[in-house]
Amino acid sequence: MHDHLALKSLKGHDLEVALDKADHYRALNQPEEAESICMDILAEDANHQQAQKILGLALTDRFTESAQLFDTAMRAFEQLTSEYERVYHQGIAWERLGKAHLERGEGYGALTSLEHALEHYEKAESLDPTASDPILRFNRCVRLIQSKKVLRDAMAAPHSREPHLGD
Repeated sequence: MHDHLALKSLKGHDLEVALDKADHYRALNQPEEAESICMDILAEDANHQQAQKILGLALTDRFTESAQLFDTAMRAFEQLTSEYERVYHQGIAWERLGKAHLERGEGYGALTSLEHALEHYEKAESLDPTASDPILRFNRCVRLIQSKKVLRDAMAAPHSREPHLGD
């Protein structure tokens, strides 16, 4: 590799400023930009909790492109030291995987993923009963399952299993 293609370090720079930029790129629906910035931050501080969280969320933003990113996102969320944050964000990963399956018309994969999300949100709620986010996400998943015929059909015939991308 040529020296001019070597990655540069953020050493000595404000990681929080970089983190704000990553969050901004996610808001602009540019998850690959956010991922790159998070990887730069994590190269300086491998335990940076916000960078792990934004990296995982940026990866989930791309599940419709490739559900193979699910495992990478789950690994990022595994690095979160707060059990509540870890479980809650893993729930988000499962929910977004479910939505990616749904966009592909894969009812059983969508239902299975959303059921995992529901379990994670319930556990997150039990870890922090004052947090409303797990309840809001749980209710969204329930409404999604109730509103989509492909999901209701999958519930009615669970033995007609389709391959599940997240396994």
